[in-house]
Amino acid sequence: VTQLAAIIGCDKSQVSRSLKVLDGYGLVDRDPTTMAYRLGWRILTMAGFSWYATLVAKADPLLKRLARELGERAHLSVLKGSAVMTILSEAPERAVQTAGWVGRTVPVHSTSAGRVLLLDYELDDLTTLLGGSRLVPTTPKAPRSAKELHSRIAAARERGYVIVDEEFEIGLVGAAAPVRDFAGRVVAAVNVSAPKFRFDGRIDEAGALIKSGADELSRALGWARSETERSPARRDQRPRPTTAASRAGAR
Repeated sequence: VTQLAAIIGCDKSQVSRSLKVLDGYGLVDRDPTTMAYRLGWRILTMAGFSWYATLVAKADPLLKRLARELGERAHLSVLKGSAVMTILSEAPERAVQTAGWVGRTVPVHSTSAGRVLLLDYELDDLTTLLGGSRLVPTTPKAPRSAKELHSRIAAARERGYVIVDEEFEIGLVGAAAPVRDFAGRVVAAVNVSAPKFRFDGRIDEAGALIKSGADELSRALGWARSETERSPARRDQRPRPTTAASRAGAR
């Protein structure tokens, strides 16, 4: 904020207010750790930023296929600060659907997409991202602390996909798997959510199918599965966690 205010010759408070408005529209993104502002996912997409254009273009047919095979809406989501934002959504051809979430944010700790985006985070990383060790549960089944969330993430890391059962909303379940870039970093999540009665007894089957599709998308982005991804990695081996705009490197 200080640097930008000096460059454009405006008061810091005025610049700060403007950045908050731009952040709300997805035009800039504030890194939760460094507190530096970067270009947001929306402006990168509008500008035709090649990597994001590739991600969305390659994800679109995958989401359509998953929606058709599972009979439920499929989403592509990214991390925005300490929340999850859906940037692409595809629905199967039928009348009754769960609500679309494109452009909206949801809690990172109680959704399948959010938990997938945190797969490479250690406990101290989670605590920093979430602003403390205590969490506000969205339902009685949701985690109440960063430690509990970390434990659930570790279990999901073993199988390669996340299952959330009525943690975001009573009666709603979800499954998600990570999308990794050429460096092995989790950069997006592919997820499907649906009323529990429609997914009853087949949520793990859906998770495995989503994982297969997400791995396919990751390979299209240049990811080559290595021994580091085959088993839980040590902290110093894991790719550095990224947010939606961190790839831009602009401050």
